[in-house]
Amino acid sequence: MDRLHQIQVFVAVVDANGFAGAARKLNLSPPAVTRAINELEGQLGVRLLTRTTRVVRVTEAGERYAEDCRRILTELAEADESAAGLHANPRGRLTLTAPVLFGAQVVTPIVTEYLSQHPLVQASCWFLDRVVNMMDEGVDVAIRIGDLPDSSLQAIRVGQVRRVIVATPQYLKGAPPLNASADLLQHSIVAASGVTPTPEWRLMQDGEPVSIKLQPRMLTTSNDSAIQACLQHFGLTRLLSYQVADLVREGRLHTLLSDAEPAPLPVHVVHREGRYASKKTRAFIDLAVERLRAHPALGL
Repeated sequence: MDRLHQIQVFVAVVDANGFAGAARKLNLSPPAVTRAINELEGQLGVRLLTRTTRVVRVTEAGERYAEDCRRILTELAEADESAAGLHANPRGRLTLTAPVLFGAQVVTPIVTEYLSQHPLVQASCWFLDRVVNMMDEGVDVAIRIGDLPDSSLQAIRVGQVRRVIVATPQYLKGAPPLNASADLLQHSIVAASGVTPTPEWRLMQDGEPVSIKLQPRMLTTSNDSAIQACLQHFGLTRLLSYQVADLVREGRLHTLLSDAEPAPLPVHVVHREGRYASKKTRAFIDLAVERLRAHPALGL
């Protein structure tokens, strides 16, 4: 069996975490996928995958080999493009993901600029308030807010955001004083579950973390909803700084208890192709990193 075919099948099995997914991706029968892997392992004399009836795992040797195979396939594709006179033109479909509000406010202008520069590329934007499994769902690039778990993915830090408490000046005029974390208990609270999953705000006091258990007057799954409730002078809420940066700058919202804020959350551009990223992916990463690092709401 052709070695290139075996390599393509092996990478597909690793990316899909299984034989069935690879078979669907490559439009092959499951026995054909199994045969290709068996022949490849036989020729190499090493176990690349361990499989049970439910799980397929990559061995240590398999992980190294998969990275080398991706590099070979990428270089081969670029060689084909170069021979066809297409090397300078990124093309194909780029799939990216980001949180809903961040995607709408910050990422969308970057995507439209990128697409204007590269007319042969199409983009699928998955703006979701959940962590997308990039390998399983075929996502090329992700913008992630928060600390990253250990993984084989590549990450480039581009900024940070704060968890801020905000309210309108009008609300604050008639509300009890707010000088310390405990004073929050006297206020009307709008809790956005996307930022704080439970009605318990973790803050800092004299350099030590404290938890303030609140009873929100309003609990919402939508950050936009929390912002609108605050703008109607209903109470105060806690959001990520980029979500209210324009409103704070305009003076429509004020930030409160800044000294009690926990450490900022990092913002990363995450991708899965290492330094051998495809032309379309590398072009987007380069633009996104430049624009995000210059964004005023993500100051390092």
